Amino acid sequence: MTMAMELDSIECVSSYDGLDEDEIPHDHHHHHFSSAKPHNAAANNNARGTGIPGPPAIAPANSVHELLECPVCTNSMYPPIHQCSNGHTLCSTCKTRVHNRCPTCRQELGDIRCLALEKVAESLEFPCKFYNLGCPEIFPYYSKLKHETVCNFRPYNCPYAGSECSVVGDIPALISHLRDDHKVDMHTGCTFNHRYVKANPREVENATWMLTVFHCFGQYFCLHFEAFQLGMAPVYMAFLRFMGDESEARNYSYSLEVGANGRKLIWEGTPRSVRDSHKKVRDSHDGLIIQRNMALFFSGGDRKELKLRVTGKIWKEQQNSEAGVCIPNICS
Repeated sequence: MTMAMELDSIECVSSYDGLDEDEIPHDHHHHHFSSAKPHNAAANNNARGTGIPGPPAIAPANSVHELLECPVCTNSMYPPIHQCSNGHTLCSTCKTRVHNRCPTCRQELGDIRCLALEKVAESLEFPCKFYNLGCPEIFPYYSKLKHETVCNFRPYNCPYAGSECSVVGDIPALISHLRDDHKVDMHTGCTFNHRYVKANPREVENATWMLTVFHCFGQYFCLHFEAFQLGMAPVYMAFLRFMGDESEARNYSYSLEVGANGRKLIWEGTPRSVRDSHKKVRDSHDGLIIQRNMALFFSGGDRKELKLRVTGKIWKEQQNSEAGVCIPNICS
């Protein structure tokens, strides 16, 4: 089956095998998508197959939680917590934003620390802010923020790199978002054959890129292809990201191949997690990089039009318990 897609004058023609296989502060500008209703820690424990019901997720004590909430940004406050002469508090970040004036009574703030509230916070324990997404952990107040930056239950950012998309959510919700809102091509199968066509390859811009999502082994993978300047040299790059955490991504490998006229380039690696931003992966050069002159050589003809065919496959590394080695498992 063949599908075509066009963006910024690039055409991507794809064929696939059609085989089904089975420290982040609160940001009020993020749109949070979830594919299911929030669940508690007990549901999470059962989902992990323990068979032992866990305690229900514990919501923060509202009254104390409100005391520790900055009235300006509504984020939790951490030392130094400032207060005015009338006892109104706010966080250190917002102190500079309000030009040293209390947002509640307009009195000058000065440099008064609310040591009592800092001490109270030190003695408290709170659940992770992602408790309604399944995290069962409870932490001392000052340890909570560090955990939340790496919590496995925290939402994922939208992997669409062509815009500053602020949507966050779990993987099923992001798949629906990519399909419905960004109109991303969705394919089933673990092999791919893409042809990228650009009429004027001399125009290399960071905005020239493509994203395709593949579903195989019961997981989702994002295939990126784009053109950008690497120093003074224009290059094309293709790489794969896994829609899940890094620990899961290490269970998979992929290869990319491009070539023509008796020459070819091959890349093999482990997909990066979508926890790593698109820019971070691209800037680390962790993927198949093709110099423009080489890409035009592969395109054939008069080398005035880019016609680049990228093929590849995804496989799962299976551990052989007897030999202690990994055996590739390629869907077939």
